[in-house]
Amino acid sequence: MKVSVIVAVYKDIQALDLIVKALEQQTYKNFELVVAEDNNAEAMRNYIESVKTIAIKHTFQEDIGVRKARSQNNGVLAAEGELLIFIDGDCIPYTTFVEAHVALAQRGIVRSGRRLNLPADYSHKMREGKSVSWEFEKSFWKYVPKLLMDRDSRFKQGIYLNPKGWIYRIFIERQKRSSAILGCNFACFRSDMIAINGFDESYGESAVSDDMDLDWRFRAYGLKLKSCKNAANVFHLHHKAHDRGDASLQVAQMRERERSQEYVCTLGLNTH
Repeated sequence: MKVSVIVAVYKDIQALDLIVKALEQQTYKNFELVVAEDNNAEAMRNYIESVKTIAIKHTFQEDIGVRKARSQNNGVLAAEGELLIFIDGDCIPYTTFVEAHVALAQRGIVRSGRRLNLPADYSHKMREGKSVSWEFEKSFWKYVPKLLMDRDSRFKQGIYLNPKGWIYRIFIERQKRSSAILGCNFACFRSDMIAINGFDESYGESAVSDDMDLDWRFRAYGLKLKSCKNAANVFHLHHKAHDRGDASLQVAQMRERERSQEYVCTLGLNTH
């Protein structure tokens, strides 16, 4: 199955380079990387043109404020994969990341993963080239004591379980509760994303469009949301929290649409 990994980026070429290096190490090879840039920077374009090791595409747009939803829709339209995997530009995939998403892919299901938050010092080492993500991944248990000291690390999200193994089937796959979408790590079939008209661009700079809104719209369309945590894992690089302001109005707008089951958005892929 052909896969498109769509990564939402804004200016952070250093983090994107770490993602590219991690994708070079993937155990599953039939994928393309689609860099969905919420900007149109020459430096980003030059970097992407320099990547020769993996199949890569680049979408971009004018930088007139945060328009992540529109940028991700650009990526969806450029993608050729049957399965779409979405990550943020500060999330570094495990070497088994794409393989796990493919192993768990099922028609009628959206898979939602989670992330391990790296402490600041580990993040700096990776950015400076003093450490690589796949070495951290393979030596994960060595770092657990340090991660346990960091309340924000969510170290359990870094534990890898083979999605085809019995431990995963019993403790993760058999969970019946829905797993809410986390915008930095989820996968769906391209046909399903097109059916709901992609990300809703009407929510402006808020983060509503890429998790909360998609969550109910996929379910209203008739899909189930299931977890892929501890199988399709990513490292989240440490950074200062980004404040997108008060989204209460956008959430209220979303709830009204949810009540009326308007799961096909009016401002999405159709506007491109």
